[in-house]
Amino acid sequence: MLVPNISDVARRAGVSTATVSRYLRGVSVRSGDSIRTAIEELGYHPSSVAQGLRLGVHYAIAVVVPDITNPFFAEVVRGVESICRKGPYQIILLNTDESSRDENEILRDIVQRVDGIILTPTTERQSSAEQLQRYYDAGTPIVLVDRVIPGKDFDCVLVDNKRGAILAADHLVSLGHRRIATIRGSMTTTPGRERFEAFSERLSDVGIDLPPEYCRDGDFRESKAYQATLELMALATPPTAIFSANNLMTAGALKALSALRIRVPETVSIIGFDDLHLGELLAAPLTCVTRDAVRQGALAARMLLAQLDGNVERNPRTIVLDVSLLKRASCRKVRPSDEHDEAFERSM
Repeated sequence: MLVPNISDVARRAGVSTATVSRYLRGVSVRSGDSIRTAIEELGYHPSSVAQGLRLGVHYAIAVVVPDITNPFFAEVVRGVESICRKGPYQIILLNTDESSRDENEILRDIVQRVDGIILTPTTERQSSAEQLQRYYDAGTPIVLVDRVIPGKDFDCVLVDNKRGAILAADHLVSLGHRRIATIRGSMTTTPGRERFEAFSERLSDVGIDLPPEYCRDGDFRESKAYQATLELMALATPPTAIFSANNLMTAGALKALSALRIRVPETVSIIGFDDLHLGELLAAPLTCVTRDAVRQGALAARMLLAQLDGNVERNPRTIVLDVSLLKRASCRKVRPSDEHDEAFERSM
C-alpha cells in the first residue's frame, strides 16, 4: 500500500495542495474540517524532514559523549531520550572516543544538521572551549553534561564531585585505612580535577599523606586503570585501599586485582565513583559513590529544549545534583597491624 502524501489529502478534501500546506503550518483555512477528515481517513503523517526544510529546522538533537561504552553515558542518553521521545526532536548519538580531534571533527560536521547539542567535552582546554563558543554565538544551543567551562556561556548539568570524593575518603578513614591510593581521571576535566583535589585535601585534613606513588592516572580508561593497579600493588608498601574516580577505571582495577589473585576486601579495599553494572553481584559487592545519571540527562534535555523554545535568557545556568555513598562489601575495617606491617601477603 502506497503511503499517502499531501496531494492525496488535497484530492480527498477537494482543495489545493497549497491550502493543505497552510493548514499543516497552523494557518486557519475555510476547509479545515474537510482537510482534517481527509488526513484521518488516509492516515496521513506530515514529513518532519519536509517541514524542517520549509521552517529551517531539523527536529534533531546531537548527544555527543566521550565513551559510548561507559554505562554512565548510556544512562544519560536514556534520560535525554525520556524527554525528547515526546517529540518533535529525534536524537543523534555520537561518540568521540575521548579524542579531542574526533570531537572537533564531529562537531564541525554535525552543527549544520541539528538544532541543538548536548555535549560532554573530552577536554576543557581553551581551544576547544573557544570553538564551542563560536557555535553557540552563531545560534546553536549547547548544554554541557558533567563538564563546566568557566567564563563561557553554556548551561551545564553537574554532580557534586567534591562531596562524592569526600564521602569516599571519610569512609576509608573510618575503617582505619591510612595507606590509601587513588586512580584519578583526566585532570583537564571537571570530574577528574574536582574528585582528585577534594579526595586528597580531605585526607590531608585528617593527617593522612597521599604520596605521589599512590596517585595514578587512569584517564577514565579501563585499560589504564588496569595498568595503574598493577603498579600500585607492586610497590614495596602497597596501599590497603584504592579510590577509583569512575566506573570504567574501577572495572580495570578489579580485573587487575583478580589477575594478581588479590582478594577484595581481605587484602585491599576498593571504592569507586559511579556503580558498576551488576556491581552488587560481585563476590565482594562494590561500595561506590552513586548519582542519578538518568535525571542528569533529562535535565540537560529540558535545558536544551528551553533554549530551542526561546524561553531562557542568555545567562548560563548550572545545576548540580547530589550524590550518595552506597556501602557494600568491597571495603573492610583494617587492624592497626595491617597498616604498620609492610610485609604484603597476596591472598590465594
